Amino acid sequence: MSEPSRITIPERAVRIDVADAALPGDLTIPPDASGVVAFAHGSGSSRHSSRNRAVAAVLQQAGLATLLMDLLTAEEEAVDLRTAELRFDIGLLARRLVGAARWLTEQPATRMLPIGYFGASTGGGAALVAAAEQPQTIGAVVSRGGRPDLAGDALRRVAAPTLLVVGGNDPAVLDLNRQALQRIRAEKRLEVIPGATHLFEESGALERVAALATDWFTRHFSGPVGA
Repeated sequence: MSEPSRITIPERAVRIDVADAALPGDLTIPPDASGVVAFAHGSGSSRHSSRNRAVAAVLQQAGLATLLMDLLTAEEEAVDLRTAELRFDIGLLARRLVGAARWLTEQPATRMLPIGYFGASTGGGAALVAAAEQPQTIGAVVSRGGRPDLAGDALRRVAAPTLLVVGGNDPAVLDLNRQALQRIRAEKRLEVIPGATHLFEESGALERVAALATDWFTRHFSGPVGA
C-alpha cells in the first residue's frame, strides 16, 4: 500500500506578546484549518522539541493549525539552565499559555478557530491550569507523559475535555495521572500505551500519541466550547 500523500504547509515565525514577555513561536496553519493547538513543552525543552514537532506534523496533516512556542525568554532560559527552577514554575508557564491563547484570538488567521492545548511533562500541568482559567476559550486538552498533579486544585476547575496519555512502562507518572484523573470533573480519559516509557521513544509509541491527540482534538473542536 502506498504512503498517503502529505501536503507541504509553511511554518511562520511569530512573536507572542504576553503580559510580561515577548516569546518566539512557530505558527503553522493548514488550508481550511478546523482548530489550532498550542503546545506546552516539558521541563528543560523548547519549541524545538522533536517529539512535539512530530505530533504537530500529524495534527497539521489532519487540518489542525499548531503553535509551538518557547515558554521562557532567552534570559529566563539562561537562568533556568543554571537553577532548573523556572521549568517547574507552573503558575508562570500557565500565565504564558493563557497569553498565547489570547494572542491566537487576536490574529486574523486564527481568531475564529477553536483552541486546544497539548502539554508534555511539566507542560501538561501548565496546560491544565491555563485551561481552568479559560473555560470559554479552550476546547480540549491533551497531556503526553504529563504531570497533571502539578495543576493542584485547578484540576477540579478544568472544563475542557481532557485526554491523558501515559506510557505503560512509566509507572510513577502513570500513578500520578490516575490520581489526577479522579479530580478532573470535565469529560476525561486516560490512555495507557503498552510498553512505552516516559519519552515514548519505543517504535510506534509517539505515532500512537499523535493519532490519539488528532482524534481527541478534531472530535471536540466540532462542539461548543465550555459546554
